[in-house]
Amino acid sequence: MRIRTAALVLVCVTGGMLHAQDPMSRIEQETANVTPAITQIRHQLHQNPELSNREEKTAALVADYLKKLGLDVQTGVAKHGVVALLKGGLPGPVVAVRADMDALPVTEATNLPFASKVRTTYLGQETGVMHACGHDIHTAVQLGVASVLTSMKATLPGTVKFIFQPAEEGPPPGEQGGASLMVKEGALQNPRPQAIFGLHAFSEMPVGEIGYSEGPALSAADTWEVKITGRQAHGARPELSIDPIVTAAQFVQALQTIRSRTFSGHEPGVVTIGTIHGGQRHNIIPAEVTLTGTIRTFRPEMSTLAEARLRAILKGVTEAAGASGEVVRYERGAPATINHDQLTRDSVPSLERAVGKAKVSRIPPAMGSEDFSFFANEVPGFYFRLGQIKPGTTTGDHHTPTFVADDGSIPVGIKTMSLLVVDYLSKKR
Repeated sequence: MRIRTAALVLVCVTGGMLHAQDPMSRIEQETANVTPAITQIRHQLHQNPELSNREEKTAALVADYLKKLGLDVQTGVAKHGVVALLKGGLPGPVVAVRADMDALPVTEATNLPFASKVRTTYLGQETGVMHACGHDIHTAVQLGVASVLTSMKATLPGTVKFIFQPAEEGPPPGEQGGASLMVKEGALQNPRPQAIFGLHAFSEMPVGEIGYSEGPALSAADTWEVKITGRQAHGARPELSIDPIVTAAQFVQALQTIRSRTFSGHEPGVVTIGTIHGGQRHNIIPAEVTLTGTIRTFRPEMSTLAEARLRAILKGVTEAAGASGEVVRYERGAPATINHDQLTRDSVPSLERAVGKAKVSRIPPAMGSEDFSFFANEVPGFYFRLGQIKPGTTTGDHHTPTFVADDGSIPVGIKTMSLLVVDYLSKKR
């Protein structure tokens, strides 16, 4: 690696500026060199997944790898986050790249030879643990990018900050974590990047293709819990009850008017009820019912409007039934991920150079949520999708036991992100 770097410097000094002007061939070469080892790391990560705020072994693996590259490494950020600096040999701006590391409480049901067998207790229930959203791919790709860019350090114009984030899926109840805590603990300081990039494996796109959105990319995610209290009675004597189950059913139906009658037809939004709990026996009308759900929007003012309508609907429905309603919690989760307009336009040519113009597509915003938004609210951000499906195969959706991200997506991600970073630094120097 040092011999290659020295040779590259010599070429530059003697007037041969090929690599400095167009780094593509060097990036392709280094990506090919590092892909076998990075693929093995991906397998190791997949076999040993760790839940949010529990990524101790994952973080140790990441930190050890980065230290061996000679990077300046900081650990313990937002519990198990890792931040590393690569200082290029030429002056230039600072850019950040972010990957998430945590897995999900999902029992894997794939035929992968490196499938997870890990089990744990999550919120009082025994469950498997699985990288069912591709975070093992994200972490592996970013380690590969660190390797590629380190090999090009002598001619790299600027500084790259690698952010490996825990708890993207959300910390356990009662704990802090994720991107918001990393920002709070200074992950974007000393030095502060001028832009940040991120990627996510995409279960609807084949390997070799890239998708992006200009402007809104992923929605905000609010969560709520509501309790409806009535009066318990025998199932044969409903007239003696105030039935919280019937009231809850009316509440569920009325909630749908938030999207259909409160939002404009041009305003994206989703209102979902995820759980309903109430009752102990078939012939007992219970005293109370608890419901939880999520509301997805792209603008803060729509989130505020949705919350106000939920509260008003709960009040109206329960008063009409003679019951009482309480919003136990209404929590703003990650805000919407909004790709910076100019940064997006500047980045798309790099994506097209990496995989070919025909394999880059503009895709509609998704109602999934990503706490990359906390970083992108601080500095301009660009977040894109990495195709993960091996041609001729199928995969389960994100967060399901049959989710499969193919190894073939790894070199595509390494090459694309590396070129994106180098192009950005070269343009902004």
